[in-house]
Amino acid sequence: MADQSSQNPKTGKTPAVFTTGSTMRHVVNMTMAGAIGLVSIFAVDLLNLFYISRLGKQELTAAVGYASTIMFFTVSLSIGFTIASTAIVSRVLGAGDIEKSKTDSGTTLIFIAIINIATALIMFPFLGSILSLLGASGYTHEVALDFMRIVTPAIPMMGFGMCCSGLLRARGDAKRAMYVTLSAGIVAAILDPILIFYFELGVRGAAISTVMTRVVLVVVGLYGVWHIHKMIAMPSMQQMSRLFRPYLFIAVPAVLTQVATPVSNAYVTSIMSQFGDGAVTGWAIIGRLVPLAFVAVFTLSAAVGPILGQNLGAQKIDRITATMWNSLLFTFIYTMIMWAILAIFADQIVTVFKLSDEAARLVKFFCLIIGGTYIFQGGLFVANAAFNNLGYPYLSTLFNWGRATIGTIPFVWYGSRWGAEGALAGYGVGGILFGVGAVIVCFRVIRNLPGKAPTVP
Repeated sequence: MADQSSQNPKTGKTPAVFTTGSTMRHVVNMTMAGAIGLVSIFAVDLLNLFYISRLGKQELTAAVGYASTIMFFTVSLSIGFTIASTAIVSRVLGAGDIEKSKTDSGTTLIFIAIINIATALIMFPFLGSILSLLGASGYTHEVALDFMRIVTPAIPMMGFGMCCSGLLRARGDAKRAMYVTLSAGIVAAILDPILIFYFELGVRGAAISTVMTRVVLVVVGLYGVWHIHKMIAMPSMQQMSRLFRPYLFIAVPAVLTQVATPVSNAYVTSIMSQFGDGAVTGWAIIGRLVPLAFVAVFTLSAAVGPILGQNLGAQKIDRITATMWNSLLFTFIYTMIMWAILAIFADQIVTVFKLSDEAARLVKFFCLIIGGTYIFQGGLFVANAAFNNLGYPYLSTLFNWGRATIGTIPFVWYGSRWGAEGALAGYGVGGILFGVGAVIVCFRVIRNLPGKAPTVP
């Protein structure tokens, strides 16, 4: 129990978790806990595709691929709105206003539920048309449509569960935030083979399993937020109205930021297709290696956000600066270790995936050379967290879309003159420029923080 000297002099309550103690410890704990939960999701997605592929029908695997494209959009929406919830609540907690944090938590949960219900209702009648626009046809279209009709009604549960995980991070409970996604991943890993193979439900079984994981997200998330921390209170209409504009101020740029990455990936894929199926295969393998190898880098933005938000609310600008430097140091050390592992096992990776010719050369080139550029990608993610939580979310959108367009198209196009490896090198170089630029602007933003009121913009 904290002594009187460690309490907030205004409220008499113990300071928020991240406003005291080692900022490096907070960065490492939050990032690694988030990484474990994220790895479970990536692993289950890979297993899901593996199980479907074992059914021996290429149309089924393609159907799940089309459905995943639509689901990625809905996940991006939920991530964006969760970022807004985490930023707002962590800042209020840092200021020591516990009661306000409860009503703000309740408000953001209501907002994300309404938005995701509306998304599901709007999407449902047009699922067939959306799949046709993506290129699905015939039996593949039929299977994908069946999958999406089962999964779409569960979109609100997915967003609600993700928001609960974000609120737990805002509270500083990295372990229970991890439990939300980890438990969903474990349930999916158990249910997938049972429903797909034992009950012979195939793709429909995978869809039912997906819905059940959404239920688990909500149950585990609510247990932590409501039962353990008691951090939800029913807001009044006036309180909801007060928070609506600040919520959208962060959420809209955050959502736009999330959808930038698939745009750049789509362009790189189109360039790789010019060099044949081998190059496309190599790029696809790299796309699966990156989230698994650099999962902690991808987690940084969500993990560091609550630390920055709480310290802004507490007006501890020196701790914000320290958090940024420690996050960048963590990114450097982690990326160097993973880059070394990729380089050491490059030949084994090629062997496991049975790659040859262009695909093998491209994967090896990534493992040996381009993997190191994710140091700068990590810098971009850390800067995004700062922009979203310090009142400048539009800068996050600006840099991410800049990376997806100016930092991708001309560099990849020019690099493609030297083949697929040149295109991949161009992609890496573009990331360096925008990673460095985002970090420089981020520290300029922090220098302007002293004297700013720690209110929601």
